Amino acid sequence: MAVDLLIDNGTIVDGSGTPGRPGSVFVEGDRLRLVEPGHGPPDVGRRIDATGKVVAPGFIDLHSHSGLMVLASPLHEPKVRQGVTSEVIGVDGLSYAPLPSPDDLAALVEMNAGLDGAPDIAYDWRTVTEYLDRFEGSVSVNVGFLVGNSALRICRLGWDDVPADERALADMTAMLGEAMGGGALGFSSGLDYPPGSFATTAELTALNAEAARGGGFYHTHVRYPLGDRFLDPFREAIEIGRRSSGPVHITHFYHRQTHPGGPEQLLGLVDDARAEGLDVTFDTYPYEWAATRLLIQLPGWIQAGGPARLKERLADQSARARLRAELAARGAAYTSVAGWSDIRLGNFASPANLRWEGHTLAEVIAERGCDAVDAISDLLLEEDLRVGQVTSGPWHATLHHFVTHPAGMIGTDSTFVCELPSPRTYGSFPRVLGEFVRERALLGLEEAVRKMTSAPAARLGLTDRGLLADGYRADVVVFDPATVRANATYDEPRRYPDGIEQVIVNGVAVISDGRHTGATPGRVLRRGG
Repeated sequence: MAVDLLIDNGTIVDGSGTPGRPGSVFVEGDRLRLVEPGHGPPDVGRRIDATGKVVAPGFIDLHSHSGLMVLASPLHEPKVRQGVTSEVIGVDGLSYAPLPSPDDLAALVEMNAGLDGAPDIAYDWRTVTEYLDRFEGSVSVNVGFLVGNSALRICRLGWDDVPADERALADMTAMLGEAMGGGALGFSSGLDYPPGSFATTAELTALNAEAARGGGFYHTHVRYPLGDRFLDPFREAIEIGRRSSGPVHITHFYHRQTHPGGPEQLLGLVDDARAEGLDVTFDTYPYEWAATRLLIQLPGWIQAGGPARLKERLADQSARARLRAELAARGAAYTSVAGWSDIRLGNFASPANLRWEGHTLAEVIAERGCDAVDAISDLLLEEDLRVGQVTSGPWHATLHHFVTHPAGMIGTDSTFVCELPSPRTYGSFPRVLGEFVRERALLGLEEAVRKMTSAPAARLGLTDRGLLADGYRADVVVFDPATVRANATYDEPRRYPDGIEQVIVNGVAVISDGRHTGATPGRVLRRGG
């Protein structure tokens, strides 16, 4: 019998969490078979000697902002070089389908360019099916899609802060059901990002009930300004699961140094919900640096109505005066220059502003001799809203609580704009394997791999990925447990990791001996497949 590929003599860490064992994997087409070492078929197209290496399922990233950028850069090296073979897009409520109106699609791309980019591609889709067709066999990773609640609101309610009445809610649930029939795995919210942030708890509950009926789940960037700004945002997410009887996945879950309590209180909410019988999981990224669009510094009222209305308000001095009053009410940190030194800016296109790439907002304020409101407003107007930011995020001293928790998984929250993005984009998975597993021994290798493979596959409803098992899809990563490490840092975030030598996607080598092959065998992930 002839096979396409034999990975021989490695240690099989199959994704289930069980101890690693000697073994060999061979690939026929896009499927796997496991055999004892040295018992592979004699007629092999290619053989990889994995002596001293770990052979594992390809890693699954539960949070990626690549829904546009991967279409422009289909080799997707920041991710596949980490061993990522599948990732989830349409996160934070910001999906680019369904958007039947070309004007609405263009507006969402413009509004969100500081986070997801606005690459020079053809924006020629209208439906979920048409959008997902763009990924099939044309990118280097598999793609799982979530319907964003912002897209649903834009379709039915526009960009304003208006309530969803019974008819509007019925229309949005019908659109969600249709989208899931077209390949979506669930729905997402980004409750810091208008217009999705205008959704009520009841609206999100109804949408999660619809997602659950279709076998999907709710993937949420929570409403961080809610209540005590600590536990209450996550209480709302769990309550949505309780009321809807649908699964809830809290994305980029972590503890900030500025929180009034400890990580145990945050994780206790998850533990209590699971003890109650609710299906609650989460992902975290193992870096201290967050990233998003600079627009997140502005309140919802100024962003309501979409990008054209936002630009009008940014240019209006009375709106700026209102912003100043609101910033002053937040405290002295928001009115002093030093208070903005934690925000590193990027994604500039205007020649006059290129010199600010990688510099802080405090530096812009100091040189321009203005306050934060004028600096933010002017930069956004000058750059058509596309400015991105990198700021401090998870507290490193408490990150291990989230990385090691049994209900936790890994999501990079990767962004692909800015010359100096958060290092999480290039280093999240190898940092777990190198720092948290090998160097600090905070969790075992097999458990870490489970969190990266079979656990997210189960969350997404995939039945033939996430494990090395006979008949499963041939998504495989081969890495050296003694040398795997992340090299991406705050100052040098675009450095590829060490120790990840072979990456196979659907039976096709994407990374071979540490180099990209140019292959683009990625597929759209669908429930049950």
